[in-house]
Amino acid sequence: MRNDLRQGVLKDMKENIKPNYAALGRQYNADYRTIKKVVEEIATDQVKTRKVVKKPSLLEPFKAIIHDKLALNCSAMAIFKFIQKKGYLGSYSTVKTYCRKFKNHEVKKATIRVTHTPGLSAQVDWKEEMKLRNSEGILYKFNIFLYVLPYSKYKYLTLTFDRSQDTLFSCLAQAFEATGGIPHEIWFDNMKTVIDHSKSSFGHAIFNQRFYQFSKDAAFKPIACRVFRPQTKGAVEALARTVERLRPYNYEPFDGTDLIELVDNLSDELNQEISQATHLQPTLLWEDKEKEQLHSTPVDLLKPYFEEDISRIVSKEAMVNFRKCKYSVDPKYIGEQVTLEVSDDEKHVQIYYNRKLIRSHEITTQQYNYNYEDTKAILRSDLMNGRNEDDIEQFISKNLSAYDQV
Repeated sequence: MRNDLRQGVLKDMKENIKPNYAALGRQYNADYRTIKKVVEEIATDQVKTRKVVKKPSLLEPFKAIIHDKLALNCSAMAIFKFIQKKGYLGSYSTVKTYCRKFKNHEVKKATIRVTHTPGLSAQVDWKEEMKLRNSEGILYKFNIFLYVLPYSKYKYLTLTFDRSQDTLFSCLAQAFEATGGIPHEIWFDNMKTVIDHSKSSFGHAIFNQRFYQFSKDAAFKPIACRVFRPQTKGAVEALARTVERLRPYNYEPFDGTDLIELVDNLSDELNQEISQATHLQPTLLWEDKEKEQLHSTPVDLLKPYFEEDISRIVSKEAMVNFRKCKYSVDPKYIGEQVTLEVSDDEKHVQIYYNRKLIRSHEITTQQYNYNYEDTKAILRSDLMNGRNEDDIEQFISKNLSAYDQV
């Protein structure tokens, strides 16, 4: 197409002059049908390039709230109901689709393979609420604390029956001792014993004050992993999958003590196996390169967090946790704060309320430890309320093991 012809027609159209095909044909020595074709082509091009103004999404003002709630693992329906009360007028399907796309986007972000530095970091997580039944059908519910040094892949595992903050501190101190020291930084999941969820927002985690003080005393920098980014703690995520090796012990003969030993043995086995990432035994790489890079454990600073003057809230089952096991008190103390101390001979845990000794138990590795009088009081207040003393004592003698499972 002749450029002078197109430019002439375009000039008239920009000045809103209605094209005169015959006059333009005489001016540019062209047939009027050619002029008409040029006009139509220019008009079509202008329609294609015309900027389309998109109407803002009804969801736009609520996206920041959605991100915060997704960080707390809220469902799309729960978020939809929540933002409806904040003024959202759109549909549930829009919220559901956005939540799905956002999660997929976060999970599928490219992850750069990191070369770890000896002694720089560790990764922490829990394998939560595992369940195994022994050969007698007794169900054991437990957690496994997971700690790994990503450079050497050296691991520390231990069994716990709760995931309280005191238990976390105790497990960390044990891990520091088992691995020969403390790294410069430790990566944690979005666990409530570490993160203050009431003050945190998506992408900006705030550590709770007691945990932060513990990290300062232990001289490590805590780092919160990104939500929906399991890759940021890949070493401990892989370890969490590995502890599924305990599953074959389902319905095998074991008790609580055996279960603790199984986890300890698994930890030792994993440290002796050749790592697929390094092609070396974690024990060898840790001993040769990493152990000397860790700084020493300040035992005197950390011990008060979990050993001396231990405070506990008595649970609704009239029990307190100590060293992975539970010990009974009178149910009248349910909901009250008590203090635990280890006896001078280190064989008993003594439980105090308002500085008065209310119970002393021999320290064991059994999951549940009941005092006989506490057991009667517990049954009298709940399961056998209104029954006479003889009935309760008969029940205890025949069914105490069954009551343990209750």
